[in-house]
Amino acid sequence: MKKIIRWALYSLGFIFTIALFYLGNLFFFKPFSLDHYLAKELILEMLDSPESLTYLGIVDRFNWLTNHQSKISISGLDDLEDDLNDSKEIKSVLLSYKDNKLSEQQKITKQIAVFDLTNFIKETEVFPFHNYPLNQIGGMHLNSVEFMTDIHPIRNLKEAKAYIDRLNLFDDSFKASLEVLNEQKKAGIFPPKFVFDHVIRQLQEFLNYKEDENPLKEVFLKKIEALNLDPKTSKDLILKLEDSIENSVNPGFKLLYDFMSETKTKANEYDGVWSLPNGDEFYALRLKVYTTTNYSAVEIHEIGLSEVKRITERMQEIAFELGYGKQVNVGQLMNDLNEDSNFLYPDTPDRKDRVVEDYNSIVVETWKKSEAYFHKMPRSKVEVRAVPEYSEQNQAGGYYMSPALDGSRPGVFYANLYDIKQTPTYSMRTLAFHEAIPGHHLQVALNLENENLSLYRRFGYGTSAFSEGWALYAERLALESGLADDPYDELGVLQSELFRAVRLVVDTGIHFKRWTREEAMAYMKKITGMSDTEVSTEIERYIVWPGQACSYKVGMLKILELRERAKQEMGENFDIKDFHSVVLDQGQPPLFIVEDLVDRMLER
Repeated sequence: MKKIIRWALYSLGFIFTIALFYLGNLFFFKPFSLDHYLAKELILEMLDSPESLTYLGIVDRFNWLTNHQSKISISGLDDLEDDLNDSKEIKSVLLSYKDNKLSEQQKITKQIAVFDLTNFIKETEVFPFHNYPLNQIGGMHLNSVEFMTDIHPIRNLKEAKAYIDRLNLFDDSFKASLEVLNEQKKAGIFPPKFVFDHVIRQLQEFLNYKEDENPLKEVFLKKIEALNLDPKTSKDLILKLEDSIENSVNPGFKLLYDFMSETKTKANEYDGVWSLPNGDEFYALRLKVYTTTNYSAVEIHEIGLSEVKRITERMQEIAFELGYGKQVNVGQLMNDLNEDSNFLYPDTPDRKDRVVEDYNSIVVETWKKSEAYFHKMPRSKVEVRAVPEYSEQNQAGGYYMSPALDGSRPGVFYANLYDIKQTPTYSMRTLAFHEAIPGHHLQVALNLENENLSLYRRFGYGTSAFSEGWALYAERLALESGLADDPYDELGVLQSELFRAVRLVVDTGIHFKRWTREEAMAYMKKITGMSDTEVSTEIERYIVWPGQACSYKVGMLKILELRERAKQEMGENFDIKDFHSVVLDQGQPPLFIVEDLVDRMLER
């Protein structure tokens, strides 16, 4: 027995020594493994972002250690400098790993990380204030509220108290953000006037909410009601919540409101980033980041015009088959369909509920049909919800939020139901394909669930060119699989693709060719037939988010190009499931990595 105990103690001592050696190497020296190094840096980054830990969900069980549920990010000017220095250090360490000592997967990981860091370093060094932290679609004032109402869980009393703790930090968080905004002010960089108008209105709405209409309180009351707490505990929580809104949330929003009101007269008279210092160089970098290509603004503009012509001609063919005559004006046709009551929901009090129910039915149908095109489907489910009323007026037609790793939160496709004309029935299937299955949810959930990838590849990097390119490709795939066999549904799919092709034209038009907001809106309206509400929202989005809108079509075209190449070279041996696995099983890599992966498949 003594020998067994002695052996066990020796074994434990050995394991402990190895663990200490590993941790020492990981945190104090250059780690032996590139994957471990990037994992360490990613974990440190996440630990510095309480919101990221909450998004993951699975980390909540360790809240007793991290206390992240009671914290929010408080980032000022010093944090910008720290992020830059950290990125330079990480890049330097990554480059020190020799390729001949790396596995093939690690070589890919190194390529991705160096590409990402190089772009971030350049943008932070040269263009630290060229973005618009306060904007009408994704400003901190909207993101912070949506995070609390939709992401922060309240499954027990501790999480209810943590919710209030977070609200008590709003004022500090916004004060820190104001440091960045004031530095941007010194640099003379301001968004266009319409951004000021929208943001000021949004801030006014938050500040003027009647007590029980504030979404932060409204959601909190619903969630604690489900906990069945005793009346005294509930009353105490509500009083503390009201205090946090009055003494932290509202003062924080007032700081932002005062800043925007005081600087409104300095609004940029132009819409494109070409008007900012070294604006053309900044836009070129944005295009590189979002498309992961070296396409110039001119090249992307020309691709857009070519695709607009091709898609328009196909839509005219369908219109002719439906009896609308030859060479019909596609924009006018789609505009007429948008006004046709046969394709619109009645504007009744239950309209939003009905639309959401129908969307969920489409998702169920599409999920079953898509199983024939993939070796595996996500474990995580997806549901459809209406965009929150406080942001719907300026939000896009739809967007997606990923699920929690622990299954506590499904993936969510948010549909914008602000205007009944935003939801013509012939376009609903297309949007569901894009945001849910086989689009964003399938791709994002499979990536999160892919335990064969390193931590960095699952959570550390993602690009619009891949994720949005895949989602647009998914619309085409759904059409090919027979999920949109009604001619009007096919028009809906093509209208969506046309819309993304138009984005190539208007984004480069605004930010490179110096188009005005009105010129871009007129072009989009003419070509697509979208409603005035939709067109205005979209164009204003591209103005505050330069380059991102180009990622959809560029990504889709690359995936289609690679699929066609694989079909031609493999002939009868081509398997759509295998192709999709090659594309989807490597995380969310840049397009040049996807091309390399397909080339390797063809070489086997």
